[in-house]
Amino acid sequence: MVEKVLSIDNLTVSVPGKDLINQLSFEVMTGKILCITGDNGVGKTTLLNTLLAQAKKSNLISPQIKFDIPFGAIQVIPQFRDIGDDYPLSVENFITLNLIHTIRPWLSNAEKQLRSQVMDWMNLTDIRQRSIGKTSGGEKQRAYLAQALMAQPKLLILDESTSNLDRESRIDLLRLIKNISVSEDIAVMFITHDPELVSMFGDYELHIQDQKGTVEVVN
Repeated sequence: MVEKVLSIDNLTVSVPGKDLINQLSFEVMTGKILCITGDNGVGKTTLLNTLLAQAKKSNLISPQIKFDIPFGAIQVIPQFRDIGDDYPLSVENFITLNLIHTIRPWLSNAEKQLRSQVMDWMNLTDIRQRSIGKTSGGEKQRAYLAQALMAQPKLLILDESTSNLDRESRIDLLRLIKNISVSEDIAVMFITHDPELVSMFGDYELHIQDQKGTVEVVN
């Protein structure tokens, strides 16, 4: 079922001494991918940082930013992170780093089941024992996504997460994200400079230009 997770109403996004985006309004829904596009410097990442900062202030109400989910239901997947070849953790242990444990040093049966399910979703099962440092760029990004999914989020935020991947890996990653978004009712905000990914997988495009944000239906 499609549900609203975030509403923005006449928001101004600023950095010290300068407004980047004026009177921005849009909504983010589960099962949908909102692609955020625009030239470098228009305020895309600043927008996300502004939203995340507000999400952390769960006891404060903003008339411009309304989250219908708690901060803990949001997961951010940043740009490609460099992991050395000697990084020792296996893929299956790496993705469990996002689990919140109490006093247990082991996984519960439910957590093991979730891990298996997430690895299957992300096509990581066959390489689950491989060191994360020995994986390809596309495999690493799928592992980062799997790590985020272990927290069972309602909103995934991808900040140019495909920028260092080849075309095939970019398409494969977005296809997986699209499928998970629909099947698990997860909302996705995706900053990208790739018009092909927008046209193939985006449901809406928020294009930022000249201090204005315009939302259009893509698919």
